[in-house]
Amino acid sequence: MPPVLADILAALCLPSLLAAALLARGRARARFRAAAQESELAQLRAGRTELERTSCTDALTGVWNYRYLQLALDREIARCKRRPTERVLAVLLLEIEGFVEIRREHGYQRAGAVLRDLAQRLAMEVREEDVFGRYGGEEFLVLLPDTGEGGARTVADRLAWTVRRHPLALPSVPVLAGEGSALPGNGLTARVGIGLLPQDGSHAALLLRAAEKSLTAERQPADTQGKLESSV
Repeated sequence: MPPVLADILAALCLPSLLAAALLARGRARARFRAAAQESELAQLRAGRTELERTSCTDALTGVWNYRYLQLALDREIARCKRRPTERVLAVLLLEIEGFVEIRREHGYQRAGAVLRDLAQRLAMEVREEDVFGRYGGEEFLVLLPDTGEGGARTVADRLAWTVRRHPLALPSVPVLAGEGSALPGNGLTARVGIGLLPQDGSHAALLLRAAEKSLTAERQPADTQGKLESSV
């Protein structure tokens, strides 16, 4: 090929080569930007998920907080209303006593650590589909979907037993009689009130009121209950 013709062809091909190079470079930059944006979006989604989880988690115990319990209770009630002939729901209100003595002897920080450890242990006593959260103070709420009165009382007994028998991370705890068992108590006691759907109503306020009323009855000594019943 004559040198002049080669130069002409080179001159004609150079713009095409430059355009191809620029196009490839542009595509590489676009892929890089897309990957960076996708990574940023993934981080934002993870941050939002963590923020949502944190906003629904009790800061002291690490279980669900009061806000999440309200949302979960409304959600479970709505599910029951969609299939009223098939759905039942139990609400347990668990009250723990004995932390006044722990705070007095070991301080608030140690008592808070004990409450967190106990709450985490209690959360393991319910099913994955159940909801366990802190209602306030030393009170916890448990939502048991598809659970009737018999199942609710079984869970209530198990939770109360766990409260009394769970080993506390304290230098010293009172040792009590074991109610016929070789295991010592830890100084804590628990009472559980139960609200049932549909027996006690199909609204959150009605179920919580029933659980609170049941818990109040549990607080009253047997002789006091007898006097109240005889006076009615």
